[in-house]
Amino acid sequence: MRSGSPRTDGWQGIGIAWSITSTLLASFLVLGGLGYVGDRVLDTGKVLTGIGFVLGAGFGVYTVYLQYGKLDSDDG
Repeated sequence: MRSGSPRTDGWQGIGIAWSITSTLLASFLVLGGLGYVGDRVLDTGKVLTGIGFVLGAGFGVYTVYLQYGKLDSDDG
């Protein structure tokens, strides 16, 4: 097969999709897990777990935006 074929471009897109998915999932689970641990330690019910999941989702979206959402332009 020749190098630079259209097949490599498709696989690059799949790699980016998996990277975005794993970034969102990891931030969601890490901050949600920290909230869960905080709930267990402080005995606050499920308040910190919910806050952790919401903050994790927001942080994940923000991280994906920083990695892939900005357009590369020379305009400034």
